[in-house]
This record gives sequence, C-alpha cells and structure tokens, in this order.
Amino acid sequence: MSDIRNNWSLGEIREIYNAPLLELIYKAASLHRQHNDTAEVQVCTLLSIKTGGCSEDCAYCPQAARYNTGVDVQALMKKEEVLAYAQKAKDAGSTRFCMGAAWREVRDNRDFDRVLDMVKGVNEMGMEVCCTLGMLTEDQAQKLADAGLYAYNHNLDTSKEHYGEIITTRTYDDRLKTLDNVRKAGVTVCCGGIIGLGETHEDRMGMLHTLATLPEHPESVPINALVAIKGTPLADNPKVDIWDMVRMIATARILMPKTMVRLSAGRTDMSVSEQALCFMAGANSIFAGDKLLTTPNPSFEEDNLMFQLLGLKPRMAFKEEKTYLREMVGI
Repeated sequence: MSDIRNNWSLGEIREIYNAPLLELIYKAASLHRQHNDTAEVQVCTLLSIKTGGCSEDCAYCPQAARYNTGVDVQALMKKEEVLAYAQKAKDAGSTRFCMGAAWREVRDNRDFDRVLDMVKGVNEMGMEVCCTLGMLTEDQAQKLADAGLYAYNHNLDTSKEHYGEIITTRTYDDRLKTLDNVRKAGVTVCCGGIIGLGETHEDRMGMLHTLATLPEHPESVPINALVAIKGTPLADNPKVDIWDMVRMIATARILMPKTMVRLSAGRTDMSVSEQALCFMAGANSIFAGDKLLTTPNPSFEEDNLMFQLLGLKPRMAFKEEKTYLREMVGI
C-alpha cells in the first residue's frame, strides 16, 4: 500500500493533474481501491441553520448582505427544528449532518450556546455532526469538540494567489488559522474548494498543493463546481466542464488517498453517468437533500436510485473509530 505523503511538490502535482485523462482516472481508481471500499459512499446532509445577512464579500455567495440575490435573511433556527431535520436526513440514509450559519466568525454569545446545544443533540442521535460557522478561535473549537462535534468545514475556496480576487474581507491565512484551531481541538477537518471562480488550472493545482501538504490531510475534501447565482459578481461565469471536475477529483484522490473526496455543489447539473465518472475517479462522499445551504441539490430519492443503479452503499457513521475499536479488542 502506498505511503501517505505530505511533501508533494507543485511540479509533481502538475504532472499528475496534466496526465492523459483516462490514465489519470485509472491511477486514481487504483489508489482508491487500495485505501477505501469503492462501493461505499458517505451521505451527508447540509442544513442552513442561519441564512443570509453575512458581512463577507465572497463573490460566489448568495448569502452575502451586499448582494441582491433574493435570499431572505433568517434568524438562527430552533434546536427542535434542526433535530427534526437531522432525523429526517438520518432516516433517508445520511450518516453525517452538517449545520451551516452565515457568519463571518463565531462570537461568544447566546447564539453560539444554542449551536453547541444543537451539536450535542445531533451527536446523541448517532450521526457524525459537522458545522461550518466561519472563523473559530482555539477556545471556540474546543467548546464545539466538548459538545461532540465530529468535523468542521472551512473551505480554502481557491489558491492563495487567486483568493484576493474572490474574497477581501478575510485572508487566506485566516482560513488556515481556523483549520489549525480545529486540529488542536481534536476535531476532524473538512476543507476543499470551488472550481469555476475564474481561476486558472495553476490555481486549482495550488489549492490542492496547500491541502495535500498540510501536516495532516483533511479527513474530507469537498470539490464544488460553482453554482452561478444571479446577483453575485460571478453570476455570468460559465458552467464548469464535467472533465474539469473529474480531473480535480482524481488528482485529489491520488494526493490524499485515504481522504473522503466529496462530490459537492454542482451535482444538479450532472447526469448519473457523469457522477459515476466522478465516483470512479475517487469521489466517495456526497451531500444529499434538496438544498446545499441555499442552492438546489438532488433529492434523497434521486440519489437512492443512483446508488441502486451503481451498486453503491452508504458509509456508516464513525467508521474510522469503530474499525479502530474492533482492531483494539480483536473482533
């Protein structure tokens, strides 16, 4: 089994990324088979628990207060509503439940206390609980960990070089600092990016280089295709080509063989055969449910039919921990 590496050079990544596509898919699929159960896909559900009104200027985001995108500002949801949604997701096959709040950063206030209570509630349901709440301090990350948080999502979005073209209200280093705070708290990291932001292929490789050379690879790397939203600065960006998604997923799989590579935003524009190519190239996680925060997503029913057709099965919650425990006690 090949070693997990954190010392990839940009030159090596360029060589992998630019390989002939069928050769790239074959290599990624082979590595995927070595390190993972290729029939297993983690089903995650993402719920916007506080929508709109964000002070940031992320050029792709319909929740930024400065853009007129038709997204209504909604206050933080009640715990009971969130747990009811989580139960519905669990019943439909999701094993990870992610709660997203349109905040620039977490503040130590009553709303954060309510989120901590939601984390406890979802954790008690036996689901992996994930949050994406913006920037975190070490202390806040520890509070989330103590409440039972399993994963924290904080995407890099793009390369360091292209980042300033997309966001000016926080820095790339701010993002990396939050990832470091999450790691220190013992919470798993979910961190990826978006393609279709007007970046170059070099930018895509640069983002993957940053992820693959972190001290520990993220346990989950979402690869998103831009969903161009009317009213945002990127509203007229062209649709991402499926082959670009496949190339990104395959390269991510080769660089980070044990990571969950998540086929994320943009699935509504993909046929089942196009999604099958992404799974073949190494994707082993999806977001399920009618919405990804505020953008459309395939329904649970559509995904169940796709799973049946392709012979896929949902990955159980806390699989890594359960496998480790079985090995420890010899069962």
